[in-house]
Amino acid sequence: KALWGTAERRWMAARLKRCVVRRRDGPEQHGVAASCLRELRDKACGVLAFDKAREPITLVLAEDGTIVDDEDYFLCLPSNTKFVALAKDEKWSSKSLDSGTSWLSESVDEVDSAAEKWKQLARQLKDDLSNIILMSEEDLQVLIDVPRSDLAEELGQSETKIQVLQDTLQQVLDRREEERQSRQLLQLYLEALKTEDSILSKVAEPEAAPRKEMDVVDTGTSSTDTSATTALSDQVLAALKEKPAPELCLDSQDLELVLKEDTAALASALGWDKQKAGALQEACDQELSKRLKQVQTLHSLRSTSKGKKTLPWGDWPSAKRKK
Repeated sequence: KALWGTAERRWMAARLKRCVVRRRDGPEQHGVAASCLRELRDKACGVLAFDKAREPITLVLAEDGTIVDDEDYFLCLPSNTKFVALAKDEKWSSKSLDSGTSWLSESVDEVDSAAEKWKQLARQLKDDLSNIILMSEEDLQVLIDVPRSDLAEELGQSETKIQVLQDTLQQVLDRREEERQSRQLLQLYLEALKTEDSILSKVAEPEAAPRKEMDVVDTGTSSTDTSATTALSDQVLAALKEKPAPELCLDSQDLELVLKEDTAALASALGWDKQKAGALQEACDQELSKRLKQVQTLHSLRSTSKGKKTLPWGDWPSAKRKK
């Protein structure tokens, strides 16, 4: 675990950052994926037709004009954050949104639509198949549900290889569900042991005076402090609160964001005590480290295999499972 420092986790998790960019006065929006702020600037220059040599750009948040020039702040932003790219002499103003308000409220959003989402995910796999390991369960299911012919066309592969790919995606999804069920069974077993020990200890205890302090014991966090803010989306908070073993269903970027949260703020947002929130962050840390180690192993194997830059489609392990 010591081999995987914060910098490595941050770099790997940020590879999945999806963003939307537009010019100040332009209605057209473009979805791009960037691993860091510098890469986002470069890609924004490309898709928005800026000459970055003559026209250095500044990226600001579309909703309020906040300048984004800090790498850590960029990594804390959620996926599909909307940016406005400003040329050298341009300044953001709320008036600049008048001509493109529909870009912020448009129901058919290029990045948020289901069709565009699977294409974005497919491009990630086209760049590097090991991104499968870093995806959320929801993203895996999206790619599994895409018609084989459509995915084959998008990736430029035969339908036979796409079938192997989708079988592999299903296998990863199944393994996470099996791990979740195993953890649930273990948790039930441990709770049963605690209950049994509690019953036996009560039977063995002699009669004692009532413990008045029991009336005032409260290990939870005060529910009055609901003002704590987090960088986590409502969807991620709902998954953390409602799903068993939520670290298994999140993608690596969201796991990284959970780890960056202040434990007290996270506990407040979830309505938990600080100890439970800390245990959740520890579970997320272990899951993220495991995934990144798997990715590193694949990259190491790939680098020793004829110096290839991408994992060969034909060499991807068969997804057939032994029953």
